Amino acid sequence: MSASFEQVRVRVLPDGRVSRSDAAAFLGLTPKTLADYKSRGIGPCPRKVGGRVFYRLIDLEAFRDTGAREA
Repeated sequence: MSASFEQVRVRVLPDGRVSRSDAAAFLGLTPKTLADYKSRGIGPCPRKVGGRVFYRLIDLEAFRDTGAREA
């Protein structure tokens, strides 16, 4: 059985923040799905900086690996 993986490029800022679109690509979701997760209180915990939504890479990894919502 052969597994196929797609490499995804994600831009991580020096402080570990990732934009919503890059976070969605990292998780294999759409940005709209992440916005829906935010409104329902599930998924990785978003941070708002200057009116824009970001996610911490460490939170994305925890959500990907365990489904945990980090605060």
